[in-house]
Amino acid sequence: MHCRPSHSRLSGSAFHSRISALLLTMVSTMAAIYVVGRLWQDAADRVYLIREIDRRNGRGQSAVSVDDTLKIIACREQQKQLSALEMQLTAARQEGFVSKSLSKNEGSQSKKKLLAVIGIITTFDRKKNREAIRKAWMPRGEALKRLADEKGIVVRFVIGRSPNRGDSLDKQIEEENERTNDFIILDDQVEASEERPKKTKSFYIHAVENWDAEFYVKVNDDVYVNIDVLGATLTTYLDKPRVYIGCMKSGEVFSEPTRKWFEPDWWKFGDAKSYFRHASGELYAISRALAQFISINRSILRAYAHDDVSAGSWFIGLDVKHIDERKFCCSSWMPGGICTAV
Repeated sequence: MHCRPSHSRLSGSAFHSRISALLLTMVSTMAAIYVVGRLWQDAADRVYLIREIDRRNGRGQSAVSVDDTLKIIACREQQKQLSALEMQLTAARQEGFVSKSLSKNEGSQSKKKLLAVIGIITTFDRKKNREAIRKAWMPRGEALKRLADEKGIVVRFVIGRSPNRGDSLDKQIEEENERTNDFIILDDQVEASEERPKKTKSFYIHAVENWDAEFYVKVNDDVYVNIDVLGATLTTYLDKPRVYIGCMKSGEVFSEPTRKWFEPDWWKFGDAKSYFRHASGELYAISRALAQFISINRSILRAYAHDDVSAGSWFIGLDVKHIDERKFCCSSWMPGGICTAV
């Protein structure tokens, strides 16, 4: 007799609990729908306002969508990551941390790592200089090949293309190269005096992309070089991954357009009008990491009026060892020197 009332009270309590839970669920669902609706409406309002502003400003739709903007940002980030990885790989290579498979496949013109690639900067009207260099210190024919195979040193004259591409000047160089096979012809570089800094940059880009070497050396075509002394000197710096070797100097910045060494960007060098320390343009060498840096950043590296100043500017903000090697001072010959200017 006493159990039924107790069972009835329990059933009523459970029924009320279910009703409460159901009402709570309905209220929560309605609240969620309301919030989503408000967010949707706010988004629609923003899109309408943006379109209305664009319409009133006469711009119509944006030229680049949000999706396209995100893709561009992602692409730029990937480019930065790729550049960073390439620089890390270069540093690792300089330190000797390179896999055998990578070293085996790298280098389109050399099977083993070279000591140096020497680029002799020349012009169309300097054939007599080239012949003098071939007779004095640059091997020819099979001897040039043996120099690369036995001592790991590649030597080439470096020249661009005529402003009137395909004219007699280009043909003369092509004919000379067919006979000597000792040129780097920069197809995308115009041969002109004002283009010399860009030509030097193009040489480093070409050299590092075609030969795997420890050092890349720039020489003028009025300089005689002792290759054996140069090779021995470079070998002493193999343990330094980022080096810039040359006869370091500074000098006056000329702001007068009538002066021979006029610098159009003279105002960038301060009130003292003095260049920062850089290697003399007659002869200097850079390690592979720096040549790779030039190749990667070719589109944003500034070229000044002079090739030696330009090269110095590319390295001044980097963690680079500047080495003032007096053996590279070609203007004043010294016993045991590497070069002499003529």
